[in-house]
Amino acid sequence: MPDAEGFVVVRGDARGFVQEITAGRHHLMADEPVGKGGTDRGPEPYDLLVAALGSCMSMTIALYARTKQWPLESVVIRLRHSRIHAKDCADCVTRTDTLLDRIETELELVGKLTSEQRSRLAEIGQKCPVHRTLKSEIVIQEVSALPG
Repeated sequence: MPDAEGFVVVRGDARGFVQEITAGRHHLMADEPVGKGGTDRGPEPYDLLVAALGSCMSMTIALYARTKQWPLESVVIRLRHSRIHAKDCADCVTRTDTLLDRIETELELVGKLTSEQRSRLAEIGQKCPVHRTLKSEIVIQEVSALPG
């Protein structure tokens, strides 16, 4: 894929885990923790995934509150990714010995909001575009390796 607008480009040296990420004019790193063989120069991939979800939820909640002119001052979302056995998941349809991904979220809304407003903002957060993408069927179009 070309280094063009609209693409996120990830480059890594095959000798380690450090990845240089370019998204438009923004640059960041990804890596694995030292305990997993990395050098801890950036967040690990699942941390980036939940950061995308959390930032989208926060932006969506704040936009909705601004539109409604509600007294929301700030949003804090704590997220954690884990893998659980499907047979241990009470809310899951799949009951096999496979592992399922789980993302736990904890929402903190700062401001003089009513309980109804807090409830509505929590509901709106779960309708953000990244949340919808992660809950939907995702098609990842594989492209064969290009010569370097």
